[in-house]
Amino acid sequence: MPTTPAPTRTGLIRAMARGFIGRCPHCGQGKLFGRFLKVRPDCEACGLELHHHRADDLPPYVVIFIVAHLVGYLILETESAYDVPLWVEMGVWPVFTLLLALGLLQPVKGAVVGLQYALGMHGFAALPRARPAPGPEEISLAPAGPGGPSGRT
Repeated sequence: MPTTPAPTRTGLIRAMARGFIGRCPHCGQGKLFGRFLKVRPDCEACGLELHHHRADDLPPYVVIFIVAHLVGYLILETESAYDVPLWVEMGVWPVFTLLLALGLLQPVKGAVVGLQYALGMHGFAALPRARPAPGPEEISLAPAGPGGPSGRT
């Protein structure tokens, strides 16, 4: 009887990178999000339970920190180097800030879920069991429909 090795926890950087791109922090195959910010209850590829994560307020704080520093720097450089009319800046910077914040929110939340997984926080202490490779006795063929293998009558 073949034995499957016990699953090991993915490292911190790799788990956060997988979460950042929206993949399961354990296997990297399954999707992390069902909707924009809704984390799936579990991974469809490896079975890791994801429903107990607690990525409550950290992702918005990190996004605000990143966006504020980036936009603030760009505004400062624009004001120092160019003479841009105020109405252009009032139209460009809020839209740029909003798009950048919305674009970073899901990846940052995925990275936070990956961080929690890698550190074993909030229910991530238990890893999913390794799924055994199907043996000859586990492979079953679907029975043929009426009229033979093609299913035609």
